[in-house]
Amino acid sequence: MADVVDDLHQTSFQSQKRLFHATKRPIKKFTNKNGVVRFWKKVGLGFKTPKEAINGTYIDKKCPFTGNVSIRGRILRGIIISNKMKRTCVIRRNYLHWIKKYQRFEKRHKNFSVHLSPCFTPAIGDEAIFGQCRPLSKTVRFNVLQVNPKSMKKTTLKKFGKF
Repeated sequence: MADVVDDLHQTSFQSQKRLFHATKRPIKKFTNKNGVVRFWKKVGLGFKTPKEAINGTYIDKKCPFTGNVSIRGRILRGIIISNKMKRTCVIRRNYLHWIKKYQRFEKRHKNFSVHLSPCFTPAIGDEAIFGQCRPLSKTVRFNVLQVNPKSMKKTTLKKFGKF
């Protein structure tokens, strides 16, 4: 929430690229239930657009719901291990790798830097589903599509608890 407030206090005028603000009659397609003109879209693939993306006031050109980013390629699932960066989080994917010589699996993991839209408010340990998109920066090639809060059964975090 703090990064949304920081963006609102920038000196330049923040606007969505696909909207014309000086129109006399706004297009009904881009008007939400509150009567505010805002562009949003469905990313498809069975993912619903969050209500915060439709009714929110944030401006994010890299958001898959309100920006100029399309999701194509891989859809992955992982655990959020850090969200200290602005609009970016680190997601850990655990997997097993088969060693032919020993006829056993070994545990491995991979960390992904993923763009996190302001419409999500995740906590560390939440499960996130993210999809591949065009390169957004030097290390970011994925975008969060859905965040599922962690279950409240036991608070012990096992590194290789869920696959």
